[in-house]
Amino acid sequence: MSEPFSEKLAFVLKVLSVSRARLASELGVDKSVVARWMNGAVKPSADNLARLSALVASRSPGFTSLDWDRDIESIGAWFGVRPSRTPGGGGVDLRAGLPLPFLAQALAKTALYGAAYEGFFRSTRPFAQLPGRFVHDGCMVRKDDSGLLRVNLATGGVFVDGWLLPLQNQLFLIGSEFNGGGLAFGVLNGVYAARVDVIDGLILAPVQDADRTPTAWAIVWEREGDLTGDQAADDARFNEMAAGEWLAPEGSISLEMIEHLTRDIGPGPLAAGGDWLLRMPPSRSMSRGKDEIGGPGAAPLRAT
Repeated sequence: MSEPFSEKLAFVLKVLSVSRARLASELGVDKSVVARWMNGAVKPSADNLARLSALVASRSPGFTSLDWDRDIESIGAWFGVRPSRTPGGGGVDLRAGLPLPFLAQALAKTALYGAAYEGFFRSTRPFAQLPGRFVHDGCMVRKDDSGLLRVNLATGGVFVDGWLLPLQNQLFLIGSEFNGGGLAFGVLNGVYAARVDVIDGLILAPVQDADRTPTAWAIVWEREGDLTGDQAADDARFNEMAAGEWLAPEGSISLEMIEHLTRDIGPGPLAAGGDWLLRMPPSRSMSRGKDEIGGPGAAPLRAT
């Protein structure tokens, strides 16, 4: 079976030393369009595919739209190079490309508990560029061919593609933010449950301002539905979520959620017995799920 278009495009751009931003500029499309091609959310229209193929042909004469139907080995042979295999739909193979010392444990944990986290979620988090307002991310979590949990996030045309690595009592997020060409990281509270309904934690990433300011914020993911097992149908549902309303209407966020996500931190609160830094300890976590042993409302995992 031929690899996904996103994997072929990532390989061709690497061979040609063409960045995503440059590709968007040369094709005259928005960077968010290229980001969606790269993360597999959509494929190019017939017109854009023809223009993309012409751009490749300008650097490698003879390349046509039909060449995208080849497998990646054949495309590599066209350019005279041999592709390195990257399981997981065109992303980095963490097992080979990033020497994480605890990856074997994360894979083992995923095999045991990963299914509980698969599904569609909607996040709620503060909006960094508009203080006092909140945004929602569309989220899809599913296990990929690498054996890891793949996570796709979308907010207002910004896309993140990455992994959730379960270790100890937490989930560690490593994601690529395609629009700005940066990385996003997170530490979320895990849940010992057969089906996880709510996850919370902290996210760190540069925001979409002129300075790409490093910013940390609290976040809550709430389950919106389960995977169907039909990859195309699940991709279509994620695309619908990605295109949906992302800026939360004023007054739509509950007081409980606002208080959970907007902690008062710093020297003043510390002197009054509060927090010095932004934290999301298990004792205050909203993470929960339905557990066959613990029953509905199973608590977050605790380190033992």
